[in-house]
Amino acid sequence: QVQLVESGGGLVESGGSLRLSCTPSGRTVMNYERAWFRQAPGKEREFVASIDWDGDNTYYATAVKGRFTISRDKAQNTVYLQMDGLKPDDTAVYYCTANREGTTFWGQGTQVPVSS
Repeated sequence: QVQLVESGGGLVESGGSLRLSCTPSGRTVMNYERAWFRQAPGKEREFVASIDWDGDNTYYATAVKGRFTISRDKAQNTVYLQMDGLKPDDTAVYYCTANREGTTFWGQGTQVPVSS
């Protein structure tokens, strides 16, 4: 079993930055695609960004492209989400995932409130 632990969330002012981290425990997820999702209050969970297993390809939701950057440290199996230029609309619980061959593991989430 894989457990994913997100960290780095917290209250930030509009225009500010945060860096989220997601570290796995248990089984390795080195060859898994990694991604971030978020769920705002009263809304559906939505895709934010993903990175393939070797870090060569990244994908972003239109709403965050140019402001967020996903990266991974393959040696430590950690994935990061650098969030710059935060807006109140970015307020959400952010979840990291590890996905391979149809199996997806989810973290418990970390809250990111952005004040206006």
